[in-house]
Amino acid sequence: MWFKNLRVYRLTREFSLSAEQLHELLEPATFTPCGSQDSARCGWVPPLGKHGTQLVHHTDGYLMVCAKKQEKVIPAAVVNEKVEEMAQAIADKEARNVGRKERQNLKDDVLLEMRPKAFARSRLQFAYIAPKDGWVVINASSAKAAEELLENLREAISSLSVVPLSAKNIPQQSMTHWLTAPEAPTHFEFGHECELRDPQESGSVIRCKNQDLCAEEIHNHLVAGMQVHKLGLTWRDGVELMVDDQLAIKRLKFSDAVTEKADNVDADNAAQRFDIEFSVMALEISALLKDLLNAFGGLNTDTASVEEIVAGATREDQAAASEAEEVVF
Repeated sequence: MWFKNLRVYRLTREFSLSAEQLHELLEPATFTPCGSQDSARCGWVPPLGKHGTQLVHHTDGYLMVCAKKQEKVIPAAVVNEKVEEMAQAIADKEARNVGRKERQNLKDDVLLEMRPKAFARSRLQFAYIAPKDGWVVINASSAKAAEELLENLREAISSLSVVPLSAKNIPQQSMTHWLTAPEAPTHFEFGHECELRDPQESGSVIRCKNQDLCAEEIHNHLVAGMQVHKLGLTWRDGVELMVDDQLAIKRLKFSDAVTEKADNVDADNAAQRFDIEFSVMALEISALLKDLLNAFGGLNTDTASVEEIVAGATREDQAAASEAEEVVF
């Protein structure tokens, strides 16, 4: 259950729903498996899996949710081969070429035929809402997966004002400064991995793994103008992570000192064990994010959410319409 990748979003409005209220809103969108002609389906499942029935797991003010996505797996090579066979049969029979539009229709027919027999692949996407910290934390390695979960959550509860977490200082400039010094920020040590990019040359990238990041070779690249876009760090009690220029965290590895905090608490069943691990993890992530934001100059609260931008534009349109009505000719 320990998160390995973090995509963090800042709540721009107070989140006041209780666990029970959130469960009721998610319930109509509970996951149901793909039908015979569905290519994919997504819905909410209990974070506790078979050990629970609630769609929201509540611990110490944190609200855990879990989205399940199921997709039919149909290899593209198999589809293309079948389409080619059908197109060739038509060409031989009717002595003509099969055009692009007709090939697309053939492809649709093939997918329609194969979909009921296709294997279904499922994946779980965990996230939790931290109202007291003011953010949503998603265990996702890509922005696309995180945004998909947020969109499903937004549809279920009607409104969710969030923006990607951002700091006051530009991440790549801060990370470049740290390595050039070289001096890691407070509570952090340099890891053994980084990615350097040349801002002047598109595609010029240097990836370093299992390297001393304070070595002269890396320093020379930085002096030459390259910037750090990904940086491996070790935080406090040996927690390892990779942070990038979007403040996304990957390869998060909690140390034994952290996991032992959960192991040292007795649990009578799987549900209690999940509850303990979730509580320890959420508290550690909260402290990690606060230290990380401090390292980047503090939290940037100037970015407006999509909902705030739309609301602002609506207010401006209404004000303009009101002024137009007041004009006397």
